[in-house]
Amino acid sequence: MNTETGNDPKQPHTDRDPSDSGEHEGINTLHESADGVRFGISAQLRDTVEEALDRHEARLVLEYLAPLHAADIADLINHLKARYREPFFQLIKDDLDPETLVDVDPALQLELIKLLSIKQIAQAVLHLDSDDAISLLEMLDEELIHAILQKIPAGERSTLERVLRYPEKSAGRLMQREIVCVPAHWSLKEVSDYIKGNQEELPSFFYDIFVVDPRYHLLGKIPLNQLLRHETSTLVSDIMLTDTHAFPDTSDQEEVAQAFKHYALVSAPIISSSGRVIGMVTVDDVVDVVEEEAEEDMLHMHKVRGESDFYAPASTTAYWRTRWLLITLVNTLIASYVISKFEASIQQITALSFLMTINAAMGGNSGMQVVTVVVRALATRSLLEEDTWRAVRKELGVSLMTGGFCALILGGIAGLWIDNMGLGIILTVSLMCNMLWASFAGTLFPIIISRFGLDPAISAGPILTTTTDVLGYALFLGLATLFLI
Repeated sequence: MNTETGNDPKQPHTDRDPSDSGEHEGINTLHESADGVRFGISAQLRDTVEEALDRHEARLVLEYLAPLHAADIADLINHLKARYREPFFQLIKDDLDPETLVDVDPALQLELIKLLSIKQIAQAVLHLDSDDAISLLEMLDEELIHAILQKIPAGERSTLERVLRYPEKSAGRLMQREIVCVPAHWSLKEVSDYIKGNQEELPSFFYDIFVVDPRYHLLGKIPLNQLLRHETSTLVSDIMLTDTHAFPDTSDQEEVAQAFKHYALVSAPIISSSGRVIGMVTVDDVVDVVEEEAEEDMLHMHKVRGESDFYAPASTTAYWRTRWLLITLVNTLIASYVISKFEASIQQITALSFLMTINAAMGGNSGMQVVTVVVRALATRSLLEEDTWRAVRKELGVSLMTGGFCALILGGIAGLWIDNMGLGIILTVSLMCNMLWASFAGTLFPIIISRFGLDPAISAGPILTTTTDVLGYALFLGLATLFLI
């Protein structure tokens, strides 16, 4: 692991090989899409590796893996059948590229880490950039983390312990401690010579050079391309950009990601409470955050586990999904209770039994469309607090148009179908009211839930569908009982 240490802005550190990147050719290793993009591993390679493992041909498996990038090996692990993962990992773990552990699906990381010794995990952590090392450690229990840290030299251990004290999903957890900082009085030649002469101590990838004072307070930054565009005699202070977007180490990682998008950032410094530059966040980290949050929201909206549900063991997936099914069960029981109160009405007009489902279904679907839009707007910071009632008015207007259109069509069809226009009118009115409620509640519920510090993607959907189901049945059956019986 590499760490930025001390108060001297001349001492960035890293030890990862910067040449370890790019695409590697192998035996049918890569997918090629219709648009020519090549990445990942092919199903044929996966099948070939599995067949070699069945025949215990370890040497052949290693030959197949030789040209692969660490990310491709991680992709292969993700797609191997469950019974092949452990023998495959046992085969490669002694020469494992630590990046493979970082790139493998989160649902499988812990399963694979348990196959390594404490010493092997510690060595992997040492060879990773600090942000990747932290992402690997934070999924482990405290006892195991302590045992691993004891195998790491004191300097690196101290850095990791400081980062682990930051809250989860904060900029402090997300940041990379390896940075390149220079004083403002240097010339570009001195900066260039420093970079050329300290290849082994520089971060694996960096895009900006941060300019700091002797106390490591941020003064500005120089994008790397500026080193080539100005004379070598130019001073850093003459060309540095002072409108640098820096983030406190306690910032939420979603806020950092939104700022990267808004300002088209490639990297940004992270500062401590005392104003010192202590790390940086790069765009590749932000891409991971955006993907993680988007996947989590999508899975929560569909009431499945929010973390790598596809690769998780069946028992784990069943546990997480059962919790959501219990919420649906309660919703169903409440709706059934409401229907039971109109049993006599349904016996007199049997058409109520199948028409009432239209009202509940249309209200629920309409509301979930609104919830999805509002949750996305909240996640992307497009919906501000002062925009709440504007959003409500807009969604009510949309609902008047779409709800009115659907209600008139369905009410007319129902009236002609059962030859009872009175019941068709009741369906039209109740459907219109339910869809208006769905738009109103679908806008407000996520906002209110978010203000309470809860995740609207998890909670808003189940609450909304419960209300639209109950209200839909109560309105339709109640109006029918009042006016037709």
